[in-house]
Amino acid sequence: MSRLPNRRALLLGASANAAAAMLGGCDRLGNAEWFQRTLKTGEDANLFVQRLLLGKATLAPEYAEADISPWFKPNGTEDPPDKAYKALAKGKFAKYHLVVGGLVEAPLKLSLAELRQLPARTQITRHDCVEGWSAIGKWTGVPVAELLDLAKLKPQARYVVFHCADTMDQGSSLEGGEDDGEADEVPAGNANPSMTKQSGGDESKKDSGGQQAADDDAASGGTPVRFYESIDLVDAFHPQTILAYEMNGEALPVSNGAPLRLRVERNLGYKQAKYVMRIEVVESFANIGEGKGGYWEDQGYAWYAGI
Repeated sequence: MSRLPNRRALLLGASANAAAAMLGGCDRLGNAEWFQRTLKTGEDANLFVQRLLLGKATLAPEYAEADISPWFKPNGTEDPPDKAYKALAKGKFAKYHLVVGGLVEAPLKLSLAELRQLPARTQITRHDCVEGWSAIGKWTGVPVAELLDLAKLKPQARYVVFHCADTMDQGSSLEGGEDDGEADEVPAGNANPSMTKQSGGDESKKDSGGQQAADDDAASGGTPVRFYESIDLVDAFHPQTILAYEMNGEALPVSNGAPLRLRVERNLGYKQAKYVMRIEVVESFANIGEGKGGYWEDQGYAWYAGI
């Protein structure tokens, strides 16, 4: 299986090319707010370099059917313990609805059947995990751009936040945003004992703490912290950014994120949110979770994970 690209080498080589291009007459870049931001941190530099070199619509590599991995390894949560999610899964997601809200003119609430009736995209792409493994899968789903066009973004919209079903731990902070009254039903005392470990070591181990930690936190009045992730509008409107409901020609398995999984193909695996329940369009994610733009970002991962 192909190794992950060396991001440091890409940055070093691309930075030289970017500098030459700027010295060659791209004066207007220096006055652009987004460009000034990219000079502040290495993460912003990575974002700037990728967008400069690849362009907004450049596609991630796509593969042939023969390249599909015989097994697509689940990552993160494999079977959410949350009661509300388990009820949906037991009914084969017949009562599931994706809610799209926030900074939109026309909020949406769509069943899985309705989502399947929208224009779809199928792509065979490689998933690159931050832990070093990769797998190739075939994904079919509705482009996120299609949903955002239907919802009609307000002018101040800047980011798209994906709120998910799986409770990661119990704590004092709860993801922000509207309560839709259905997707965000609070499960009773469930942390996430069914999550593969996200840093080095034996990936078969469960998330530290497990059910006992969940029960302890619930008893002390902890508030469940659910997984969430966010992307900017450039990635949201990229043609390969989809909410997948099929993998390898079949309904998306629970272990891989049913009923909907985000595929944002020019990013590392931890950005590919599973068990998506609600989309919230925001101007800033500062008041969601710990304000870093995602559950793993709140734990110290980079918000921009472009490859």
